[in-house]
Amino acid sequence: MLISLIVAMASNRVIGHQGDIPWKIPGEQKMFKEITLGHVVIMGRKTFESLSCPLPGRTNIVVTRQTDYQAPGCMIAQDLSGALKSIPADESEAFIIGGGQLYHEAIYLAGRIYLTVIPRDIPGDTFFPEIPEADFEIKKSKLIDGPEPYHFYIYERVKSRG
Repeated sequence: MLISLIVAMASNRVIGHQGDIPWKIPGEQKMFKEITLGHVVIMGRKTFESLSCPLPGRTNIVVTRQTDYQAPGCMIAQDLSGALKSIPADESEAFIIGGGQLYHEAIYLAGRIYLTVIPRDIPGDTFFPEIPEADFEIKKSKLIDGPEPYHFYIYERVKSRG
């Protein structure tokens, strides 16, 4: 099974501000839905709470250290390891969808990164980690034109050459 990160960030690596996404880009959320639909999505508690409900058409796993946390329609895991163990055996690709702390933990496990980059600095308080250049290479790069153009990349983990 492939573990993937999917994220949108500003050019200054901002992914969030005060518990919310600090932009609305036409088409970007639609692309997120198309990529993740039918798969497992793993998110931190704060990311889940920023949504109005579990993401439909996906198995939602919320990671929280709160032992009594309730998230109707979601599975709960105490940490990333527990979330990964909760993924159904027949899943082909599971997605880490935020927030910052989970991205920092999961980037070392990920085989793929779907990255949207908004080409401007945006104020925020949550950031996406640096992608280890020695570990990943860009497999797809596309400029998405529109009212607010953005870049979309797919990074793949470089296979060990040993």
